[in-house]
Order: sequence, then structure tokens, then C-alpha cells
Amino acid sequence: MNTQVEQPRRGPSLILLHSIPMFAGIPDSQLEQIAKVAFHRRVSRQTTIVRAGDSTDSLYVLISGSAKVLNSDEDGREVILTLLGPGEFFGEMGLIDGSPRSADVMATETCELLVITKNDFIRCLSENFDLCLNIMKSLVQRLREADRNIESLALMDVYGRVAKLLIDFSEDERGQYVIKRRLTKQDIAKMIGASREMVSRVMKDLENRGYFKVEGGRIIIREKSIPSSPNSQTVESDK
Repeated sequence: MNTQVEQPRRGPSLILLHSIPMFAGIPDSQLEQIAKVAFHRRVSRQTTIVRAGDSTDSLYVLISGSAKVLNSDEDGREVILTLLGPGEFFGEMGLIDGSPRSADVMATETCELLVITKNDFIRCLSENFDLCLNIMKSLVQRLREADRNIESLALMDVYGRVAKLLIDFSEDERGQYVIKRRLTKQDIAKMIGASREMVSRVMKDLENRGYFKVEGGRIIIREKSIPSSPNSQTVESDK
């Protein structure tokens, strides 16, 4: 796997920082301090940004592009824990508890990253309550998502798991639920613990029955509630 990155560039603008949810509510005086210590890094598609087991030395914020968080076994079988898009961040857990990286993070397309080193991140946390609160909210949200994923794996069939994932990754766009990020059948299979062939059959059936359509490379959810199997009750979005 590719591990090369371009040379970092200093100086994110305050406009950029204001657009990142993690920095919401932080006054300009504090953002200016973050801008002084943060730097840009651009990585190409298929680059492994961090590896499981490595020491944790930086926080990463995704400015553009997408990445996947995954674990793999000795035989090379992968489980995708989540997909990341612009505005999301990773690497904060090890900075807080001092543990090594818990998973690999790989760029699924060219990514622009904002990087803050461990010492600078800890100092920023100690000086800004709003930043601490935003980090805690994100950790709680990820814990809730993990709980829901565990529940779906234990209680739902493959139809339900596919349906839940499609709904979870959709965004409200002028009254339509749209999946904007690139989401392959192989990615879905690795996220829900099913075969790619089974995922393909389920998605084809759901599309044929009119629950979603593919338009311009995006998946548009026609129904907010999608059946968990051809003859079962519906799976509803909790958004």
C-alpha cells in the first residue's frame, strides 16, 4: 500500500477553521493559535495515513476527499469500521489516553488533511473548553453509532443491515435523502459482515422495488423506511 505523502504546508485560514464542526463556537483568538500550529498535508488515493499499532503523534482533520477506517487479520481480510468525509477527524483517542493507533486509516481518494501534533493538540485542549466539549460530543456520537452497529449485527438480517447503512449514510437534500459519498458494494459488505454477492442481490432487489435509485453517481433514497427483508417490517431512519 502507498504510504507516501506530499510535504506539509503551514497556515490554515480562519475561514477554513470556521467551516470545521470540531472548531464550532471557538473564538477567533483561539482559532488563530490553532492556525499557527496546524499544517496542511495532501495524500493520494490508497495512501495509508495511519497504521494500527503505531504510536499516536497527531490529530488529523479531513478537509476534502474521503477515507476508511479499517482493521484486518493476518489473512488480509478487512472489516471497515466507518467511512470518513470532509469535516470529520481521527486520531484523537490515542492523543487522549496515550494508547497506540487502534485501526488503519486509508485514503479512498486524494485527501487534503489538517494535521495538529500531539503536544499542540493537548495544549489547545487545555486552553479551550469549547474544543474539549466538541471532542467529547464526537466521542459520544461514535459510541452511540458503535452501539447501533452492534445491535444491527446481532438482530438484523442482511436486508436490515444494508437498509440501515444506506439510511445512515444519507443526507437530507431539499427533502430527498441522498448518499453523496462514494459507497461501493464491497465497502458495504465489509461494514456489515456479509458477502459482496449478497449485498449486490439485496441492493438490486431494493432498487427494483423502488426504495432507492442511482442517479448521477449518487444513491437517492425514495423511501425513508426500507424493509429489512422482502416480507418483514421496515427499518426507519432515526435522523
